Amino acid sequence: MTEAEVKRMLEIPAELWEECPSCHRLLYGPELERSLRVCAKCGHHFRLSVWQRIKFTVDEGSFEQWDDGLALYDPLNFPEYREKLEAARAKTGMNEAVLTGTARIGGIATGIGVMDLAFVGGSMGFVVGEKVARLFERCAVLRLPVVLFCASGGARMQESLVSLMQMPKTAAAARKLREARCIYVSVLTDPTYGGVTASFAFLGDIILAEPGAAMGFAGPRVVEVTKLRMPPEVQTAEFQYQHGMIDMIVPRQQLRETLEFILRWATEPDRDSSARKGRRP
Repeated sequence: MTEAEVKRMLEIPAELWEECPSCHRLLYGPELERSLRVCAKCGHHFRLSVWQRIKFTVDEGSFEQWDDGLALYDPLNFPEYREKLEAARAKTGMNEAVLTGTARIGGIATGIGVMDLAFVGGSMGFVVGEKVARLFERCAVLRLPVVLFCASGGARMQESLVSLMQMPKTAAAARKLREARCIYVSVLTDPTYGGVTASFAFLGDIILAEPGAAMGFAGPRVVEVTKLRMPPEVQTAEFQYQHGMIDMIVPRQQLRETLEFILRWATEPDRDSSARKGRRP
């Protein structure tokens, strides 16, 4: 690092710098935001909040939220669970770990869902499963494509079997979308684990992933408890792509363009191919 670069760093307030968790370089906050929160040094994809994901993906001002008023759900009166949910609401400004609604991507009307790890680890309980199922079912009726960004630690243990039942429920709802001949694009982000992986996350007609995203059923710490040996690269987007489990790994800077191409291809099948020439990502 040159003397001029060091001087520039010292002139910038400390709160405007963020450390890359991969290469440990200090990154200037506004520049990191302009790069869609991807490290310019090593390409590490920072995790995004729901609202950052919406901002980076959909046409400005086009998002309309669905099912925001679903009540908190505590079927077992699990100790301190309701307080944990209330704290997560206060912290994130969300009512649950997934945001659903409709928006436009490149002018194409699309159903969209975004999961957020900041809300109880992005875990899936009754409300998350209900919102995802309603997203699929409503888009099947409206004949809209669906893009769903997955990020989760798995099923929510505080809801026991109620949370596990969201797996077949969301899978059945995804089937309704397919029967309506509406495309479903699943985007796997870091990390996607557990019951979400074993249900709607891997049911997309097209499955995309961000570089370096971790994914699997049991997380590394759970596998470690079983004493089983597993190579560290197995639960990565790159390994899953090499073995045919996902269709594409798409850097974040290319993701919006890729989604627009897929949606246009799926919703305008009779459009003259020459009109799309040069748009393929």
